[in-house]
Amino acid sequence: MNVRERSLASNPQDCGELLRAPWDQLDDRALLSHFSGAREARFYPVADAEETRPDKIEAMLEGVFEFNGERHHLPDPVSWLDNPSDDIEWHILLHKFYYAVGLGMRYAETRDDRYARRWMQLIDGWIASVPADFIATDVTGRRVQNWIYSYYHFVATADKPPVDAAFHRRLLQSLAAQVDHLCENLTPARNHRTLELYAIFLASVVFPEMRRAAHWREFSLLRIEENILSDLLPDGVQIELSTDYHQLVLKNYLNVRRLASLNGIPVTAETDEALQRALDFSMHAHKPDGIVPSLSDGDARSFRDLLSIGADLYGRDDLRYVACAGNQGTPPGALLAHFADSGYTVVRDHWGTGGRRYTDAQYLIFDCGPLGAGNHGHFDCLSFELAAFGRSLVVDPGRYTYSEAGETNWRIRFRGTEAHNTVCVDGQNQTLYLPRPVKSRPGAVKHKIAGPAPDAVLHELVEFDDFVLLDGSARSHVYDAVHRRRILFVDRSYWIVSDWLDAPTRHRYALHFQLGEAAQGSVERANGRAPLLRSPGLLVAQPEDADIVFSLEPSWVSYRYGEKLPAPRLSFQAAACSTGFDTVLLPYEGATPHLSLRRLTVDGDGSRGTALAIESEIAGTRFRDLWFHARDGEGGNWQFDGYDFRGRWLWLRENGDGRITRCRANDGARLSYRGIVVTPDA
Repeated sequence: MNVRERSLASNPQDCGELLRAPWDQLDDRALLSHFSGAREARFYPVADAEETRPDKIEAMLEGVFEFNGERHHLPDPVSWLDNPSDDIEWHILLHKFYYAVGLGMRYAETRDDRYARRWMQLIDGWIASVPADFIATDVTGRRVQNWIYSYYHFVATADKPPVDAAFHRRLLQSLAAQVDHLCENLTPARNHRTLELYAIFLASVVFPEMRRAAHWREFSLLRIEENILSDLLPDGVQIELSTDYHQLVLKNYLNVRRLASLNGIPVTAETDEALQRALDFSMHAHKPDGIVPSLSDGDARSFRDLLSIGADLYGRDDLRYVACAGNQGTPPGALLAHFADSGYTVVRDHWGTGGRRYTDAQYLIFDCGPLGAGNHGHFDCLSFELAAFGRSLVVDPGRYTYSEAGETNWRIRFRGTEAHNTVCVDGQNQTLYLPRPVKSRPGAVKHKIAGPAPDAVLHELVEFDDFVLLDGSARSHVYDAVHRRRILFVDRSYWIVSDWLDAPTRHRYALHFQLGEAAQGSVERANGRAPLLRSPGLLVAQPEDADIVFSLEPSWVSYRYGEKLPAPRLSFQAAACSTGFDTVLLPYEGATPHLSLRRLTVDGDGSRGTALAIESEIAGTRFRDLWFHARDGEGGNWQFDGYDFRGRWLWLRENGDGRITRCRANDGARLSYRGIVVTPDA
């Protein structure tokens, strides 16, 4: 504790440093009566659904604390400075006090004083034994928020507060000391700084009677507005480039904006513009089932409540539409949303219009961007997640843990390139990731990023009504192979993923597709030499290639911290200097559709071009599609299957009679069939 905090703790009746006149003259009972009465300050509680589950709160009354799926009995008085878990995150959650809000909620529901007594006991114990700088300032920020949210239930809205008046003063004194500590020790940047500033602003709004409240408000609001403009990229995505942390940061910003609106505090137009761009990303990132996938660190969960808040704040019916799964509002205008600064692109086939179910939409999010600021990025450049017909089909593995303790280093396993839906070269990560000694624990190590992220480039982005093309590359600084990936969405029905690996030296390449937990024990392989795989709701096919070895590997996915589920991983491997993988992903509902795939012979510079013939039947219509691409992205002249093509890429569809019904190609391309010129569709 600093000198001021020790003074407050040793002389709890001295309120001259705490409150402004005339409240500085109130005794304990009068002070509690004032704060539980009618006041101008307007605020609301925010609860973490997982950490405030009734069963967890009931267990806490008996001294059993559960965080991240791990339970420990902590006898009274709680030994706050000791961690019973090997995972520091468990101890962090203990000190964040999310459960204080749960105790308040249970009291509001039952009016049972046991919850109030436990609330006071835990907070008093913390105040008496924990120094201000224990663990980290972001933990302080979250604790301040949760104490204030629980205060809403026990004091601010209680007809007769079940709170001891002397405790109430100690609580206010500790809150003031913690807020001052935050002001003096702000994290320099990013999401921790955001939640700390929000905690300061929240305290200033809820407790204007405090002597330093005006300073807290001015201090926090100025820095919050600066933080919004520096923390959010021009495309609206939070600078750490984690889909989950983006939502958590946005949540804090929106809470600031709501509090400001409720209490008549002005904010700048630039702030509102930036928040709406952040809401745009949140809106598009939500899958049709309402979950945001956890690309890079974070959990997979829903943040539709943020979209509802944004809809109310800014009168936006597109946000409202996604927030309520298409039951209210107006559908967003775009099916393809590209966020240029972060490198994220989201594609879907519909928003639940035209008589289609909202949750049935096909959805893909593609990562062709930098690693992100801070230490939350995964080594997953060119990875993607795919969902359709209410299922998550090809999924990001998640984070599982931050801990590196134990026989298996799960932090490395879930963060590494090999765990993601991209190509892994020689079993290495795309970014150098090396162990470093932990000074506080002799012999222990923790891995740190030790080199630059791959150079990611989105070469082309094409959208037609029946055809979408995403073309990106990743050039790692760890090895000499360059990965180029093209993802096609064909006729709003199926996907083609074409990968080309090019290097001057020989490498072992492994293309992985992580399936969801529903596919565990349910992947079937069709007869024949070419890989044709069926998992629930998805067909996966590649053309026959003797140089590519397929295997079905055991793996895991994690949607919540500390929990992992077994789920299979598809692996296609080849050893060469340069090689390619062409994969068709066909989502389906109901009966399994027909699908066949073969590679066509390419004349001209055949080593640089790949042509595929894809035959299937969707919605009762049989078709034959051709897909050609120049592997290096450079134009040329090629002949295949009777076609003479000059260009970089081509997709065309033939009906059952062999007649071309649709044709898409790059600008300037030329196509003829046995001497007859074919004009690609505009």
